[in-house]
Amino acid sequence: MEGSFKHKLPLPLVLLSFLVHISGIISINAQGLSKQGTLNKNISALLVFGDSTVDSGNNNFVSTAFKSNFPPYGREFPNQMPTGRFTDGRLCTDFIASYVGIKEDVPPYLDPTLSMKELMTGVSFASAGTGYDPLTATLGNVIPISKQLEYFRDYKKRLESSTGKQRTKEHIKNALFVVSAGTNDFVVNYFVLPTRRKSYTVSSYQQFLLQQCKELIQGLWEEGARKILVAGLPPMGCLPILITLFSSTTTVFDHLQRGCLEQYSSVARDYNGLLQNDLNFMQLSLASHGARIFYLDIYGPLIHMIEAHESFGFDEINVGCCGTGYMEASFLCNPMSYVCSDASKYIFWDSIHPTEKTYYNIFKGTIRPIIDLIISN
Repeated sequence: MEGSFKHKLPLPLVLLSFLVHISGIISINAQGLSKQGTLNKNISALLVFGDSTVDSGNNNFVSTAFKSNFPPYGREFPNQMPTGRFTDGRLCTDFIASYVGIKEDVPPYLDPTLSMKELMTGVSFASAGTGYDPLTATLGNVIPISKQLEYFRDYKKRLESSTGKQRTKEHIKNALFVVSAGTNDFVVNYFVLPTRRKSYTVSSYQQFLLQQCKELIQGLWEEGARKILVAGLPPMGCLPILITLFSSTTTVFDHLQRGCLEQYSSVARDYNGLLQNDLNFMQLSLASHGARIFYLDIYGPLIHMIEAHESFGFDEINVGCCGTGYMEASFLCNPMSYVCSDASKYIFWDSIHPTEKTYYNIFKGTIRPIIDLIISN
C-alpha cells in the first residue's frame, strides 16, 4: 500500500503538509434561517467534538501552531472578528445553534470568560488538527478526542454545581451532540507521513478509526448523551492542498487542469459507508433506550457543489481564497497574505477549509432536515 501514496513533490513542500488539520471540511444573514428554532423545546444545548471543521477557538488557548485567531480569518464573522474558526465566517455548528434558537454561535469551552448561561446553551470542545487516532493530536500538539471527552465530564460537573444533578441529567439528555473528525488522520498519518502506512492497510486503518469513533460515541452515551450527529469525511481528493501535494508536477499549478484525485476521495467514500453501517447498528441497538444517532453526509453536498459549482454561484473550486490557494492554511494564511475580494465565489477559504458559504450550503442541504426531524419528534 505504501508505494501508492508516496508524494510527488520535493520534501520541503511535503513538510508543509503538517499544516493539514482538516476534516473532513458569504456572510449569511440570520434572517435567511428558519424561525422554527425559536420555538424549539427539544434541544437544550449544542455540544461539539472534533477538529478544525468545528473548532470555534479552543486552539487559541493551546500551545500549538495550528491557530487562526488573526486576519484574514473571520473576515465575514460579525465585527470581522478572527475567533479561531478556520474559515472566513461561521461554521456549520454555528448555523445549527442559530437555527434551533439557542444562540447565534458556539463558543469554545476553553474560553475563561464564558458565563454559566453560555455554558448551559452549548460549547465546542473541538481542536483543529486533532483526529480519532491519538497520534494525530500528538503530532500537532492539540487536544486529543479523549481529552475532549474529559473536558465534557468537567463541563457536566460545572453544570451540576450550578443547577443540581437531576437538572443537569435532563439538560444533557436533551442536548444535541455533534462529532466531526477523521480527515486529519488520513491526510497526516496515512497519506503524507509513513508511520501508519507501515502498520496498517487502508482497510485496517479505516477500522481502527471507526473503533475510536465508536468509543467516543459510547463515552458520550455513558455520560447521558442521546441525540448524536456524526459527520462523515469530505471528498479528500478535492482538498486544494492534497491536489497540490499529490498531483503530477505538470498539472499541479495549471489552474485549468487541477482536478479532484479519485484515489483519495474513494478512501473517504469507503470509510463513510462503513461509518453509516456502524451508526445504523448502534441506533438499532440503543433505540429502545432513547438513542437518536444520525450520520451527517458531508461528502455528497461538497462533491455536488464542486461538480455543479456554477449553479451555486462558485467560480473557484480547486484553490482557496487566501494566498495562492494551493498550500496556505493557519499561519501561512495571515495578515500579509493576498486574499480574494469575494469569498462567496470560492468553495474553499484556504487550501484546506471551506468558506462560510460552503458550510451554510452543507448545513442547509444535509443537516437542517435532520434537525427538523429531531425537533418534530
